[in-house]
Amino acid sequence: MDKAKVKIMPLGGVRENGKNMYIVDVNDSIYVLDCGLKYPENELLGIDIVIPDFSYLRENKDRIVGVFLTHGHADAIGALPYFLNEFKVPVFGSEMTIELAKISCQSDPNVKGFDDFHVVDAQTEIDFGDVTVSFFKTTHSIPESMGIVLNTSAGSVVYTGDFKFDQTAAPGYQTDYARLAQIGTNGVLALLSDSANAENPNETASERDIAENVIETFNYAKSRIVVASVGSNISRLQQIFDAAAKTGRKVYLTGRDIEKIVDTAMRLNKLVLPQDDLLVTEEQLAKLPAEQVVIIQTGKMGEPIKALQRMANKQEKGLNIEEGDLVFITTTPSHAMETTVAKTRDMIYRAGGEVKAISDDLNSSGHASKHDLQLMINILHPRYLLPIQGEYRLMSAHQRAAEEVGMPKDRIFMTAKGDQVVYDGKDMVLSGSVEVGNTMIDGIGVGDIGNIVLRDRKVLSEDGIFVAVITIDHKKKQIIGEPKITSRGFVYVKANKNLMHESAEIIKKTVQTNLDNKEFDWTHLKQDVREKLNHYLFDQTRRHPVILPVIMEVDPRRHKPKSKHKKQAAQKNQEAPKKQPTAKNQPTPNNHQADNKTDDQAEK
Repeated sequence: MDKAKVKIMPLGGVRENGKNMYIVDVNDSIYVLDCGLKYPENELLGIDIVIPDFSYLRENKDRIVGVFLTHGHADAIGALPYFLNEFKVPVFGSEMTIELAKISCQSDPNVKGFDDFHVVDAQTEIDFGDVTVSFFKTTHSIPESMGIVLNTSAGSVVYTGDFKFDQTAAPGYQTDYARLAQIGTNGVLALLSDSANAENPNETASERDIAENVIETFNYAKSRIVVASVGSNISRLQQIFDAAAKTGRKVYLTGRDIEKIVDTAMRLNKLVLPQDDLLVTEEQLAKLPAEQVVIIQTGKMGEPIKALQRMANKQEKGLNIEEGDLVFITTTPSHAMETTVAKTRDMIYRAGGEVKAISDDLNSSGHASKHDLQLMINILHPRYLLPIQGEYRLMSAHQRAAEEVGMPKDRIFMTAKGDQVVYDGKDMVLSGSVEVGNTMIDGIGVGDIGNIVLRDRKVLSEDGIFVAVITIDHKKKQIIGEPKITSRGFVYVKANKNLMHESAEIIKKTVQTNLDNKEFDWTHLKQDVREKLNHYLFDQTRRHPVILPVIMEVDPRRHKPKSKHKKQAAQKNQEAPKKQPTAKNQPTPNNHQADNKTDDQAEK
């Protein structure tokens, strides 16, 4: 049998945190591994989430076999509703993963009725002819997380998903070591392995140690406990429920997302309530003494840090941080969020609360440490390694860890989004790349926010806006009235009267010069005003505000109000010999209203 042609291309999840999506193209059939999102960084002003760019998939949509999911976190399934909007292909995952994927899709009316979901487990093998897809159990902070194996005639392509090794993991979270050894024995061509915790040289704390730390913290607290957690971290939710029951506390869940996740996990027996009356409503919460209260804050789409900021700023109804509250951060923030978390801690202390994080005491993470990564390599013995899931420095740490266990550097690919790593039957090489960007979601808008809009938002946030309105009579080449100037976020107008006056004079001079020009052009006029003002304002303030010139033109009809009606009257006189009422007896339009057109309208 000829060896299969294999091409691997990341559409996200490399040189960044989150947004996992990888394409494995085998003999012209495309297998999509995960379909996640990432939360925006600080410079993406106003952006809710970021999802992968589907352009390449649009061009090859007829070749897509299906989507294969590793686990139910947002970085693996968050972009699925947007993907299924365009590509009606089968979706495969474990029972828990599929249920969470369905919850994610329910928010989008276009994919609400999508039902091509398929539940698989570690014993499932799906034969697609020249490729057999199978799965193996991994340990993560959510039950039924799995790695994916694409078995080809050239060897297996293995995608670990998010994983770690924990010898004390509970049932449903345990790694199948025997299955991993079997995959390694059969031969692994390429390994796509998690790098999110690759810089960590120490062993990751076991879930048993974390559970004991949670109970200890609950015993220590003498007031309300506000627990910040990722909504889909089922393991952590179980530990919180157990600790609350043992310390005589009740639990209140914030937000619809967490309620849906808890209900789903309980229905599938992945989450167990130690007491039937452990969960309370908002009305019951208000009646409980502070020392008996636990509030679980997961925020929108499972991102708790921003929700904590709102609580500290007294922006959450009835759930604000109060004097003496303990805020217990049970999630391990990514490296990209470290500054945000530090700022959030300060805000909580200002509000009168106290902060404790699991990561302060324990090396807690749902991702593989350096030694875990090395163990995975030693078990699977891959010919080639592609570090994924993490910023470049984390991928680089993964590379160094692999070299320590004997992997040649030239067999480790530090890919960027759109890079195509191709196996030609003999060697695997980097063979070109395609342009792959980010698709930004703002409200209901998908991909309608580009770099230009973000740049304007940044300028608006830093230097403000300067609006100049002026009315002209194009026919008479005159300026009608004084320019009206409005400024927001730039300077305090009342304290800068001279600046406003000089700006008005510059506008008048520039506009008049353009009116006197025989080759008058609306576009040139607007641009000329903007340039002249920009130079002047920068000289005076050393700032570049967004300058918006609004040029209006008076209605030329106001100078000849009767011409139209005289023509109509003449036509009527021709049609009928009878004496008709004169034009002045006809109703006339309101000539006092100018037809104010913006410069953009005038250009048309």
